[in-house]
Amino acid sequence: MNTTQKNNLVPILIIGGLFAIFGFVTWINGALIPFMRTLNELTEAQSYFVATASYISFVVMALPASYIINKIGYRNGISLGLAIMAVGALVFIPAADARTYWVFLLAIFIQGIGMTICQTAANPYITILGPIESGAKRMAMMGIANKVAGALGSVIFGALLLSGIDEVNEKLGTVSDDEKNVLLDTMADSVHTPYIVMAVILFIFAFFIRKANLPHVEAVEEEEVVEGGVKKTSKTIFQYPHLWLGVLALFVYVGAEVIAGDTIIAYGISLGISADDAKWFTTYTLMAMVGTYALGVVLIPKYIKQKTALIISAILGIVFSLCILYTSGFTSVLFVAALGIANALVWPAIWPLTLDGLGRHTKTASALLIMAISGGAIIPPLYGRLVDSGKHEMMANGVQDAAELSAASTSSYWILIPCYLIVLFFAVWGHKIKSWRK
Repeated sequence: MNTTQKNNLVPILIIGGLFAIFGFVTWINGALIPFMRTLNELTEAQSYFVATASYISFVVMALPASYIINKIGYRNGISLGLAIMAVGALVFIPAADARTYWVFLLAIFIQGIGMTICQTAANPYITILGPIESGAKRMAMMGIANKVAGALGSVIFGALLLSGIDEVNEKLGTVSDDEKNVLLDTMADSVHTPYIVMAVILFIFAFFIRKANLPHVEAVEEEEVVEGGVKKTSKTIFQYPHLWLGVLALFVYVGAEVIAGDTIIAYGISLGISADDAKWFTTYTLMAMVGTYALGVVLIPKYIKQKTALIISAILGIVFSLCILYTSGFTSVLFVAALGIANALVWPAIWPLTLDGLGRHTKTASALLIMAISGGAIIPPLYGRLVDSGKHEMMANGVQDAAELSAASTSSYWILIPCYLIVLFFAVWGHKIKSWRK
């Protein structure tokens, strides 16, 4: 290990812990979606507003977060973001007491604001904390921390929130209004302890991050040589087409990743699989990602380039999406989980390919990439809307059997294919377009 690697080890470990927190908080949405659908008696499309509330904050706060990071620095910005996430966790308590959906969404949105500030600082920081050529390797290391913690969060919250949900769903249609309220109030009480614990842990991390030793780093700006040998740098961020194509690729990718992780439990339940079994399904997706991240750490950039990893990932995404559509039952669920293999190296590869050569524009570009996380707010509800529309159409044609209605959930996964095609375009051509043709 050389001197630079030794100097970077502590900040890498600190940021790795931060990505673990991101993963834990983000991937409990897979359990929250079916929980909220039962607790608040929602449609499929309405339940996916859990993802919308979480990810729309990246649109609202990304540019303000960039301004905040510029003013107070990476370390203080991360500490502030963690404290805001803790506040959001506490809002879950009155939301559960009132059993009011919009208050739950507000709590998730507040957590999303905190996470936006943290991500706006952490992603560019780890990308430029070393050579840009190995940026995907460092991001893959962060991904391992993120998804292992996400799997842990999914299992813990799945056990806490989804325990007995099958029995509750069966009883809701047969009991009186008073009995229904007792059932749902008891279900809502399960939120209290885990979110109080989460808030305490986030406040503790916020305190320690504020005291941590994170070295200052800045990106290197690419210089262009023009006629006469005079060097100049680009004036505005709009002179980098590859940045905007990277933002688009990240937007559709995050939507696809959230669908793979957040719909799989509800999808399994729609196929007739019990909630006790289905609660593990998000873990399948995340463990597939962890294994592929580990390959990325070993292979990038020594054996394969970041670009090659992204091309392979996009192709696998298209193939696995087609397999979901043309299989059924538990096999189809496994192909949803296999999307974790396709998704793992997309985020790590898009960041360095997009930030390459942006120099002083890196913080603003990072804010734009963070805004692209809003794909997770928009694309999953579209999937939910497709499921609802498909079920309504089938019921209008006389189909009532639950097993047959589940076909609407399967067929709606076609929305993933154009997402991966856009990622493939960026991997093959888009990242190379460094300036507009004159």
